[in-house]
Amino acid sequence: MADRAQVTSVEAVELFRADLIVFLTKARSVLEEACDEVLRTRQWVQNDQRRLWEHEMKVRPENWRRRARPCSAPSFPISRLGGVGTNGRASADRAARDAEAKLAVLKKWDRELENRTDPLVKMLNQLHGFILTDMTQAVAYLAQVVKTLEAYAAVAAPGGASALTATENKADISQSSGSIPAAASKPDGGKKKT
Repeated sequence: MADRAQVTSVEAVELFRADLIVFLTKARSVLEEACDEVLRTRQWVQNDQRRLWEHEMKVRPENWRRRARPCSAPSFPISRLGGVGTNGRASADRAARDAEAKLAVLKKWDRELENRTDPLVKMLNQLHGFILTDMTQAVAYLAQVVKTLEAYAAVAAPGGASALTATENKADISQSSGSIPAAASKPDGGKKKT
């Protein structure tokens, strides 16, 4: 076995942990914002737009009927009224049908919006739960790894060598010779069977 442990960079683990915390903070806020936007859109379709078009179904025909009444003032040209008599009635019916059609499309999208967004929102919620639980545990685990590595590096090596610190040994882990002695790699400890 090697004389010294090859603790190369505790700082790299600390930097990774710090970057992970920043990423999790940003990811959490983005996921929450996306879920909130879906909820706002649903409420807009289900409440605001529905109320608007139900109101328009009542108001549009009445506005057309009002416009269709003959004007008693002789100076007001009939052509500016947008139709009188039976033409005004047809326009009022057309306005009512238009509002009904838009309300029907809105109701269809109300159903479709839920069908299309529910699977995606479910995936967002699962990812949000993963970030809140598993990744939070990963951050805590990395903090424990840093403490363990610092404690391990602080222990004096056998034979009176000085203790390792994270700043003294900045060599990359790929440059270390991490070979295992032949005797240690055999299951019987390298002993010959007789």
